[in-house]
Amino acid sequence: MNKKIQMVDLHGQYLKIKPEVDKGIQEVIDTCAFINGPQIKEFTEELKEYSGAKHVIPCANGTDALQIALMALGLRPGDEVIVPAFTYVASAEVIGLLGLTPVMVDVDPYTFNVTADNIKKAISPRTKAIIPVHLFGQSCNMEPIMTLAKEHNLYVIEDNAQAIGSVYTFSDGSKRHTGTIGTIGCTSFFPSKNLGCYGDGGAIFTHDDQLAEKLRMIANHGQKIKYHHSVIGCNSRLDTIQAVILKAKLPYLDDYCAARKAAADYYTANLKDIKGLIVPQELPSSTHVYHQYTLQILDGKRDSLKDFLASKGIPAMIYYPLPLQQQEAFKDITRAAESLNISQQLADSVLSLPIHTELTHDEQDIIIAAVKEFFNN
Repeated sequence: MNKKIQMVDLHGQYLKIKPEVDKGIQEVIDTCAFINGPQIKEFTEELKEYSGAKHVIPCANGTDALQIALMALGLRPGDEVIVPAFTYVASAEVIGLLGLTPVMVDVDPYTFNVTADNIKKAISPRTKAIIPVHLFGQSCNMEPIMTLAKEHNLYVIEDNAQAIGSVYTFSDGSKRHTGTIGTIGCTSFFPSKNLGCYGDGGAIFTHDDQLAEKLRMIANHGQKIKYHHSVIGCNSRLDTIQAVILKAKLPYLDDYCAARKAAADYYTANLKDIKGLIVPQELPSSTHVYHQYTLQILDGKRDSLKDFLASKGIPAMIYYPLPLQQQEAFKDITRAAESLNISQQLADSVLSLPIHTELTHDEQDIIIAAVKEFFNN
């Protein structure tokens, strides 16, 4: 097989929607409406319809989305925000940036997501918000988290950067897209995401009219009327070229998620019986859109397997090699509410295999054969 196996095949995906993307980009260039062009409103309306959110506020990236969300809630320095220790740095970075206190909690060892039980142990009189992260493509178990938040009058900011398109089912049978369950939802359109643009981009979701107005103001220098600044804000815009790319991709998002799920199912069917690894576990109440397909490699063999795959031209990634409580930036500002042993264990054992919308069974067979060869040696 001559084609190089890739973690993500953005070029292959682009070729399938090339006419729509090229046409949209050319229209922006022809009109020179690079900032706040009409396509941004069009994409925003289509994303509202897709997600079921009452309000969608586009912004410059997923990290900005989280920061703006926290800024809109009127939290004060020293207020505590609960966040999982096993996640990308942005989820906690914005907490520290605003002078708030990140309170790190452990995650479930099989779904990689924070649970209501772990959150409950971390709540103190200073707790004001929770950031559940829908890691690797499936929802946290949101119903008990929302119940807990209501009991303690806490805001819930969903970090949905890796799970756009995932659907959560409540015990009464009702369904909601991740990112539209909490007080505010945040997502990223980084190129490798399930819905990714060709640069940076992000969006914020809420059903609350007053919050939506404040979120829009903060993202636009704190102004509702030009040159009249009501609150301290920032400059966080989705540019028009990125909007037309996202507009072209959005109709295919469910197909993209289905392709990733099919690839994940193929991996799992062929890897689940191998001793020495644990395949991803799916929460019954959530669809899984597999932003990443992440194994746990036991007995300290993770790095050896990664090197073995690399020797055969197969990429694999470690998300994330150092849990947040071990990061230098957080050591002096964090409160750890409990043992974070599971986060440390996962950081030492996780390995993500290639998964993307263009991945073929032939490519997967090569990857699967290499994994089996490693464990059979």
